[in-house]
Amino acid sequence: MERVHLSVCMSLDGHIDTDAGQRLVLSSEEDCRDMHAVRADCDAILVGAGTVRRDQPRLTVRYPDLLAARRERGMPDHPVKVVVTRGGQGLEPDANFFQQGGPVIVLCTESALPDLRARLSSVAQVVGMEQEGVATILSRLSGLGVRRLMVEGGCQVLTQFLAAGAFHRLRVAVAPFMLGRAGAPRLAGPGPFLHGPDNRLRILSTRTLGNIAVIDMENPDPNLNYR
Repeated sequence: MERVHLSVCMSLDGHIDTDAGQRLVLSSEEDCRDMHAVRADCDAILVGAGTVRRDQPRLTVRYPDLLAARRERGMPDHPVKVVVTRGGQGLEPDANFFQQGGPVIVLCTESALPDLRARLSSVAQVVGMEQEGVATILSRLSGLGVRRLMVEGGCQVLTQFLAAGAFHRLRVAVAPFMLGRAGAPRLAGPGPFLHGPDNRLRILSTRTLGNIAVIDMENPDPNLNYR
C-alpha cells in the first residue's frame, strides 16, 4: 500500500457524531473542500458499516476542478467506496451508499460471505476475510489494486488503524464547540496504541479553514505489515 491517510472531524471534546439521532455538522465549507482534495488523490475510501447505516455517505469528489484533475490523470471520477462489516446487517442494495458515487467493495467475514453475495453482488464486489483486523483489510485491498487509501471512520475503524499504527498521515479537523454527550461516538476508543507519550506523531502543519482548526500529522514509521 503506497499511502494510508486517516481523516476525521471532531468536536473539542473528541466527538465525531452525536447519539441524538440527527446528523452532527462539524466541518466548514473550506475544510470540506480541503478534505475532498485528499479524497481526490485516493483510489478508495474506507468506512465501517455503522457509518453507512447511520449516514449513508456518498464518499464522492464533489468539486468540478478536482474531478477534472482526476480525469486528466486517467482516474475514474470517484474513488472506490469500501465498507467493512462482520455480518452485513443493515446494508441494503437500494441504499444511497450503493446507488451513488463510485463502485463499492464490501469486506466481510467468511461466514457472512454467502448471504452478502446473494444480497449485494448486483451493487458491490463482496470480498471475504479469513480473519478480522487491519492487516487483512490492507492485504485484501492491495490485492484489488488499491494503492492509496483514505480512511474516514467511524470510531471502531479509526481505533483499529490508529492502534495498529497502520497509516502514513492523520488529518484531524477540530470544530470549536463541545458536544458533551457521554454516549456519542468519539475519535477513538480504548486500545493498545503504538503512539503514546514516548512515541509521538510528527505535526506537519496546523491550519485554520473557516473556523475549523486542521492538524496534519505524519506517522514516521507506518506499520503496514500485511504480507
